[in-house]
Amino acid sequence: MSQMPHRESEAGLSRTLEHRHVTMITVGGIIGAGLFVGSSVAIAGAGPASVLSYLGSGLIIVLLMQMLGEMAVALPGVRSFSEFTRAALGNGAGFVSGWLYWYFWVVVIPVEAIAGATLLHGWLPLPTWVLGLTLMGLMTAVNLMSARSYGEFEFWFASIKVAAILVFIALAAAYVFGFSPAGHVAENLTGHGGFAPHGMLAVLAGVATVFFAMTGAEITTVAAAESAEPARAIATMTRSVMLRILVFYVVSIFFIVAAVPWSRVVPGLSPFTLALSASGHPWIARSMSAVILTAVLSCLNSAFYVCSRVLFVLAENGDAPEWLVKVNARHVPARSVAVGAVAGVLGILANSLAPRGMFAFLVNAGGALIVFVYALTAVSQIRLRLKRGREREPEPAIRMWGFPWLSYATVGALAVVLIAMVLTPDLASQFYASLVAVALAVLAYGVRRRAGPAARRSVAGEGA
Repeated sequence: MSQMPHRESEAGLSRTLEHRHVTMITVGGIIGAGLFVGSSVAIAGAGPASVLSYLGSGLIIVLLMQMLGEMAVALPGVRSFSEFTRAALGNGAGFVSGWLYWYFWVVVIPVEAIAGATLLHGWLPLPTWVLGLTLMGLMTAVNLMSARSYGEFEFWFASIKVAAILVFIALAAAYVFGFSPAGHVAENLTGHGGFAPHGMLAVLAGVATVFFAMTGAEITTVAAAESAEPARAIATMTRSVMLRILVFYVVSIFFIVAAVPWSRVVPGLSPFTLALSASGHPWIARSMSAVILTAVLSCLNSAFYVCSRVLFVLAENGDAPEWLVKVNARHVPARSVAVGAVAGVLGILANSLAPRGMFAFLVNAGGALIVFVYALTAVSQIRLRLKRGREREPEPAIRMWGFPWLSYATVGALAVVLIAMVLTPDLASQFYASLVAVALAVLAYGVRRRAGPAARRSVAGEGA
């Protein structure tokens, strides 16, 4: 197939991302520090049964991606993940979903910058706030250059993460199946309190913890808007996300709990490093810090990108200040990028004044927001599919499996995640903080509606 030249919009975003960029953006979205480090919390909380927590969370994400794939093909004019809600449920739901999604990712910016600065501080004798601001400057520059520069950065960083996980799986498999006595593996999986030492409620709570580590696969629907063939890019990603979650998360976690006793996993420390050391590869274990830093920078880069594009689309629909619609000569929404940079700088400076309190606040601020947004997305797919059925429109090339029952089950599973958060002491505060954010978003829409109608484009009609 001959390569077609990329198209550029005179007033809008570019079309410079290639298929390989969108592929690795999706991979990078689901592989982050939440896997390399955050998995320690899930393993310590649920023991070897944490594999089931990852499997349950992965299943929810896979179902959501299939729902997104159906909507993306049916409505090719929709250019942002949160805008499917507007197409299905109206401007109010689109406003709330868009701002909650933006808020979720804008909080990720300072969180990842602080985490990256903390890692670098172990190598460089500089204050963490200086290192944090340096990372912010670097990521701001990358995102201001062009969508393609972001894509190239993410392509190579995601490639490093994928290579690291594949090497880990190969070494851990060789240890577990080749050099470790079978009885020792069985003891790690069933000993030390059993397969589920804290019961199945801990496994359910683990789903809530793990769920946030897996978020990010939907970034492909944001990045696809700047590719030459958006619908094809999204369709391809929805078909492959299942395999990636199975390999990168479930398989790697299984080998961790098979290689070392779960009771030796310390929350906050990478269990990958522990498993590599136990399998006789301490030199590789030491290099894991560099891989974790790569994962943090990749997530920071993605957060910058998502925030700027979601804010751009909100402004296009009249839900954000109009001046945010303007793009620079490289077709980048530079002003929206600057908003994310300001948020990151403020978070880093505040953290330097109150390190423990501020970081905890930022982590809690994201809370259950992404679950609420995903729930709105799932309801949107149901609404749009039923509407197509009533109007006897042809079914899209990609369809949600087992509709409507699997779609209803997805909404129910998201409700279970929220219930698990309420029942988990460490997560309850995040749930209630998120409720406050949802209430503020609804209130903001009420104020915006009373202020009078604004010029907006009908997103639902763009793809017709």
